[in-house]
Formats: sequence, structure tokens, C-alpha cells
Amino acid sequence: MIEPARSPVPQKAKIVRRGIYLLPNLFTTGALFAGFYAIVMAMNGRFELASTAIFVAMVLDGLDGRVARLTRTQSAFGAEYDSLSDMVSFGVAPALVMYSFALKGMGKLGWIAAFIYCAGAALRLARFNTMLEVQDKRWFQGLPSPAAAALVAGLVWVAFDNHFAGADMRWPAWVFTVFAGLTMVSNLRFYSGKDINLRKSVPFMFVVLIALSFTLISVDPPIVLFAIFMGYGLSGYLMAAWQFFANRKAKGLPVGK
Repeated sequence: MIEPARSPVPQKAKIVRRGIYLLPNLFTTGALFAGFYAIVMAMNGRFELASTAIFVAMVLDGLDGRVARLTRTQSAFGAEYDSLSDMVSFGVAPALVMYSFALKGMGKLGWIAAFIYCAGAALRLARFNTMLEVQDKRWFQGLPSPAAAALVAGLVWVAFDNHFAGADMRWPAWVFTVFAGLTMVSNLRFYSGKDINLRKSVPFMFVVLIALSFTLISVDPPIVLFAIFMGYGLSGYLMAAWQFFANRKAKGLPVGK
């Protein structure tokens, strides 16, 4: 008697576990903690600690991506985690720090300015994620959220360090907060620095300039850092103006009309 053919027994499927790279995500977690710490310190009235924590988050955020690229530990999880961390550290935290410091007494105008900044950060991060594959790596479209956060936190740090009360800084704080929020969603171009290869040799003067920069920052960290990021925030407008006049000159049009 011929037995019916038996179907082959399926082999047990191997379970593939997708791990999470530890090293770059440690930096991202550190940036997230610094942003959360800034919110807590602002609620307790420790604005100098709140503002410096945002700068610490900015440094850690700048390291996680470079560490991931250098160690070849990039992942989709890391990219999403970094984006969520950025929203807390450079979107919610600066808005709440500035609101607690200077905008709280302005009523609706105060929280509207804080919301404009927060919404600008969210839109900036969403646009960055969707244009990641097509955007020129050398340039950012719109002010990067870490730079905007440094601009807002830098103003708080300078004011607190020079003994200005929040009530005395209401209108400057309002202007800077709205300026940072709107510049994040603008179409202005800002230099990214991503074309700098850390694995290649650099001229000796480059190292000297880095040493001089650290020396200059150590003289008066709040003012120097605020001035640096204020200059960076204006660089997109200056570049757009230069491009506008250069195009008019190339077309033979009068510059002043």
C-alpha cells in the first residue's frame, strides 16, 4: 500500500532580535535628561541652571549623531529617538524656561510667544525629517532647533547673570522668542558644518582657532555664547540679503530699487 506523500515539516523560524545601539543612544538620553532638568529648574526658579542645561543638551545632541556615524551604529530607532529628544530639549524646554523667566507676567501675549516657539520647533523637526534624503547636507533650511534653543536660553542666562529681573526683560524676551520660532520655519539657509570630516587631518591653525574659541568663551560664557548664536541666527538673513543683491547685480538691475 502506497502511503500518501507527507508535506515537509517546516523548520523552526529563527527569531531575529533587533538590538539597540547603546553608545549613541546614551548621548541622546543625556540630552533628553538635560532638557527635562531645564524644565524642572525653571519651575524652581533656578534659571541659571535651566539655561546651562539647555546648552549641555545641545552639546550632547551634537555628539550622538557624529558618534553614530563614526562607529557605524546608525539606526532608524536612533533617528526617531533623537527627534523626540530634540522636541523636549530644544522645543518644550526653552519655551517653558523663557515663559517662566520673563513671559509669564504678559498674560496671553506671553504664552502665545512661547507657543509660537514651541510650534516652530515641532514644524522644523518634522520638515527636517521629511527632507533628510533630498536636502543639501551643507545647509540647514531654517534655523536649527538647537541653535534656536541656545539663542533663547542664552538670553535668559545673560539676563540672570547680569541681575536683570524677568519683568525688566519682557519685551526683549518676547521679541527673541518669536524671532527664534519664526526663523526655524523660514526658508533661510544656515551653514550645517556637516561637510567637516573629523577623520581627516586639518591645518594647524584650525586647532589654534579652536583653542582661542574656548579661551574666549571662558572669559564670559553667557555673553560670548549668546553673541555667537545671535550671529549664527542672523547669518541666514545676511546670506539671503547678499544673494538678493548679487542676483539683481547679475541681471543688471539697480541695487537700490
